[in-house]
Amino acid sequence: GRARRRRLPDGGMGGADSSRCRGGAAGVGRGAAALRVFETAARFQMYHALALLAAGLLALRLRGRALAAAGALFALGTALFSGSLYALALSGVGAFGAVAPVGGVCLMAGWAALIAAVVAAARRG
Repeated sequence: GRARRRRLPDGGMGGADSSRCRGGAAGVGRGAAALRVFETAARFQMYHALALLAAGLLALRLRGRALAAAGALFALGTALFSGSLYALALSGVGAFGAVAPVGGVCLMAGWAALIAAVVAAARRG
């Protein structure tokens, strides 16, 4: 349905946001460590924008809850993981770093759901 059609533009926008954020990394004035954190956030956002795009493309051919869950988990995980790292790098407030592992778990669960969706589709033939 409508949610499936949204994943394609969302994945593309995630990649565009990633490149825009990487360009903004020059504005991180908190030192080399903050810059590394910022770049990690941008890299993971870019990778998972591609994963979200892949989930959207697969949704054009496959059906199932696991695939829908994968897309939702990639979106949520990217927002939590990269968003908290951007906030940490830009603000220096260490509490933001505590959110990143929650986002990381969502990203790993998204990969597991994507794999489960592909395996289930292969078994159905």
